Amino acid sequence: MQLVHWDNPAPVVAALIEYEGKVLLARNRDWPEKMFALVTGFLERDESPLQAVAREVAEETALQTRSATLIGVYEFTRKNEVIVAYHVQAEGEIRLGEELVDYRLIEPARLRPWPMGTGLAMADWMRARGLPVEFLPFPATRS
Repeated sequence: MQLVHWDNPAPVVAALIEYEGKVLLARNRDWPEKMFALVTGFLERDESPLQAVAREVAEETALQTRSATLIGVYEFTRKNEVIVAYHVQAEGEIRLGEELVDYRLIEPARLRPWPMGTGLAMADWMRARGLPVEFLPFPATRS
């Protein structure tokens, strides 16, 4: 019997979290100090993307999802992933989960997306609100 490994992309959800009128960007403990991004995570077995994004928001930030609206679906070939991105309106008190070490709350007009993966979702969300989009080089570094 011959086994076949298809190497299909992994499904990932991303949350562009809107909290008190600002967008929450988080830093993973394994990332460079100045790198912040959307909250992301893998889908679990028997979980819809909508359920996954609400779970990831709660696990990573302790915030509760009030609403989640699909932004779009994006390829991220660098990591062999397909990203299902949502605009999440959230409430509660921010308490970071074990994977995150820092966060920033950014005015939507000041966002600077990166030109791949979740950055493309951020850019689409910004354009839908009439905000200008200026891409950062990847990896994104901010002072």
